[in-house]
Amino acid sequence: MEGLIKGLIDLAIGGGGGDNNEMERERDHEEREERSRSTWAQVVSGDGEQDDADPPNQGDSRRQDHHNQNQWNKMEHSYGGSDQESRISEWRPSHSPQMDGQEEHADGWQTVHKKPLRGPQKVHMDHWHKYKHHPSEQEYSEEVQDNGQLEPSEEELVDLSQACNKLWELDFNRLVPGKDYEIDCGEGKKPYNKEDMAAGNLFTWLGDDVLPRPTFSRFCSLLDNYNPIQGYKEEVTNEEKQEQVAFVEEISRTAPIKYLCKYLSNKGIISESYDEFKRLMIDLWFGLYGRGGTSGSSSAFEHVFVGEIKQCGEQEVSGFHNWLQFYLEEAKGRVDYQGYILPRRHGEFPDSETQLLTVQFEWNGVLKSVSSTFIGVSPEFEVALYTLCFFAGREDNRIRLGPYHVNVKCYRMGEKIGSIFPIAED
Repeated sequence: MEGLIKGLIDLAIGGGGGDNNEMERERDHEEREERSRSTWAQVVSGDGEQDDADPPNQGDSRRQDHHNQNQWNKMEHSYGGSDQESRISEWRPSHSPQMDGQEEHADGWQTVHKKPLRGPQKVHMDHWHKYKHHPSEQEYSEEVQDNGQLEPSEEELVDLSQACNKLWELDFNRLVPGKDYEIDCGEGKKPYNKEDMAAGNLFTWLGDDVLPRPTFSRFCSLLDNYNPIQGYKEEVTNEEKQEQVAFVEEISRTAPIKYLCKYLSNKGIISESYDEFKRLMIDLWFGLYGRGGTSGSSSAFEHVFVGEIKQCGEQEVSGFHNWLQFYLEEAKGRVDYQGYILPRRHGEFPDSETQLLTVQFEWNGVLKSVSSTFIGVSPEFEVALYTLCFFAGREDNRIRLGPYHVNVKCYRMGEKIGSIFPIAED
């Protein structure tokens, strides 16, 4: 066990470098994503409106980029913390979502949330420092027992939708609406409508026992390891790499990830070695690549789950398709939920029971016109689903997940995940 985890750490430390074709792959990916952006808004709302503004001329763009980067640099230099807080990402002013109600914080950040906060929950981080230890020295959950349900059927091996639905059924950690949490969807809107249609937060409350769950807790501890400015070169510490290895070790003990490994192995995509599979997962999700013109500035985990802020022309949020990140940032006052995107069919509207939402929000004052996310699913489910679609699917993966018809949109950047997210379909 110790030898395996050391090998995983060596991979994480050695990984993250690009190759000579990295920037060319990035340009190809961004061009494909740009072409599809207007059609995405059309898919979710039935309109052809595009949520991107036309960029200014190149000189204005460079000056704006320089100005914005200077603002982030000032925040980085002004922030300080204790040893226990040393892993807090420098761009963030506070690591706890508990708000004091003030409009401006001591470090110069202004709270973008103007709505009444509904009992924001304090995130207990006392144990997070243990995740920085060597993975072989950490404690993990018991491995889920394989009683036959983790073996893919012949039908699932030939039908990606059935395989994805099996992952949904195996998500034993998925939360129950009304029991584990409550959301208030507010009112609906079209993607081009910039009026705030939500009177309060998306999340009304979250159960006290949710965030301490092992995979949830380890996932949340990874969210502050990144600077969200697209093109900002990430500097990953050895402690953060150990957190990544330990997170993969934790989720690899769950049913969705074990099923994923068996599925990919049976399809001949990977070998039968579970150790090799874990190394693949670390490289796929945490290996750095170029985005925004800078090598080593992004990763699948950062883009999909944390989110990034584009600096070319008018600022916009890209990625950010995870409900735990949304909850934490909303509780801190950095996310302003502005309503859900109206479906194409009248009469089919989300409610407090809905676990797949298409929404609009601002993150630190920067707009995300259309964003889709699962609500209440476990981190291991999302990682398993997106990994499965990346290796066994295409750009469009129309599947069924429980009661939901979904298109998992997958953009590749060479052998990496450029972006991946769910789109609710009628």
